[in-house]
Amino acid sequence: MTVTNSASASTGRLARNSVGMAHIVFFVVAAAAPLTAVVGATPPAFAFGNGAGVPGAFVLAGLLYLIFSVGFTTMGRHVGGAGAFYTYITQGIGKPAGVGGAFIALLTYSSVQIAIYALLGFSTQSMMAPFGIDLPWYVWALGFLALVHLAGQRNIAFSGTILGLCMVAEIVILLVLNIAILIAGGGPEGINFSSFEPSTVFSAGLGVTLVFVVGSFIGFEATAIFAEEVDRPEITIPRATYISIVLIAVFYAFSTWTIGLHFGPSKVQEAATALLGAFYFDAATNVLGAWSATTMNVLLVTSLFACVLSFHNTLNRYFFALGREGLAARALGKVHALHGSPYVAGILQSISAATVIVVFAIAGQDPFTVVFPYMSALTVIGILTVQAVVCIAVILYFRKNSHGHGLWQTLIAPALAFVGLVGALGLVISNLELLAGASNIVVDSFPLIVALVGLGGLVFAMRIKGSDPVRYAALGKVFEA
Repeated sequence: MTVTNSASASTGRLARNSVGMAHIVFFVVAAAAPLTAVVGATPPAFAFGNGAGVPGAFVLAGLLYLIFSVGFTTMGRHVGGAGAFYTYITQGIGKPAGVGGAFIALLTYSSVQIAIYALLGFSTQSMMAPFGIDLPWYVWALGFLALVHLAGQRNIAFSGTILGLCMVAEIVILLVLNIAILIAGGGPEGINFSSFEPSTVFSAGLGVTLVFVVGSFIGFEATAIFAEEVDRPEITIPRATYISIVLIAVFYAFSTWTIGLHFGPSKVQEAATALLGAFYFDAATNVLGAWSATTMNVLLVTSLFACVLSFHNTLNRYFFALGREGLAARALGKVHALHGSPYVAGILQSISAATVIVVFAIAGQDPFTVVFPYMSALTVIGILTVQAVVCIAVILYFRKNSHGHGLWQTLIAPALAFVGLVGALGLVISNLELLAGASNIVVDSFPLIVALVGLGGLVFAMRIKGSDPVRYAALGKVFEA
């Protein structure tokens, strides 16, 4: 491993064979933050969306991303590297569009990282205050940021191990609750599968539900970012992608189905509206006892830590890709001599994240009602936008050369995914007030901000084309397979 990493440092490549499929799955599922997504995102989906149909909505979203992954992973067999979306769009549509997509991706992952740090700081403050340790949320957030930075400087497998431990713990507590509900006979209406019936799933409020459900899948596309660091990426990455999506969809559908049974499908919407933040904690206390709610609170913090560690590593590799491409300071493209990690990129993005947190703290913004929902809303808009653009990139890439793949992989699946993603984006924008928890000039400008950031990347690329044709010609070639 030392030889491999040293070679990586000298060639400007990330450490090869340093991470396996299990580690990648841990990164993706940890980014989805099972406990955070279930406990935090699904109560408002139950309350304001299609009620008992939430489990079916997770199945629909899972199918959408499985279809998206058909073209995504097929193209990944021919285009690889830490650039992920940037690389795909550059190779499929062109260099200016690729840089625009990279800018949006950076905005997206930076936003979700700040959102998670805010919620992590808030949750830790709330958990520790009863013990007499009442520090401001931003102190906790910055403390966790330091830990995340140190972990990110190590070999990628180190972070993968941490994520695996955190993920297993949060999944176990939810499974214990789910199974206990089933053993108890469900709830007042027994055990039934009405939550998956079309009449329930496609009832009024499905659009609102999808706003929260789609956001729960953010991060699965990170599988492609680690293509340079795995053995046989043409096999490992597709498998990791499909496994991650299926795990997320099935687990979330199962967890929301059982909680619906606990309250009763006909009453779950009313219960979620009344309890909201205490929705799952109330169920856990009633079914398992007070210890479970306390445990869930602790594991919520570890879930958030795992989530932000995953996005930290994702952002590192985006900055690394842009540095190696010459779109940012070349130093960002350096790798650690021992660990083979993009350590300079990690330093930059940790400093930038800390700066934003400090700015929010100085401005006196509430981490729970402002920072987290605002940044989350901006994230969902950004990720859906760039995913839709990737669908176009896949189609255009294979129009040049099908590489022997059929129409399903090269045209039909990416086209269907594009329609679904654009539809989801429309639902998010039309329900932006609900997702962000407010309606004001800042929130309303989020779609425009994403568009302007993408346009800024395009203009930046065109300026490079005019001022430095050699560097422009080399864009994207670093990652060509």
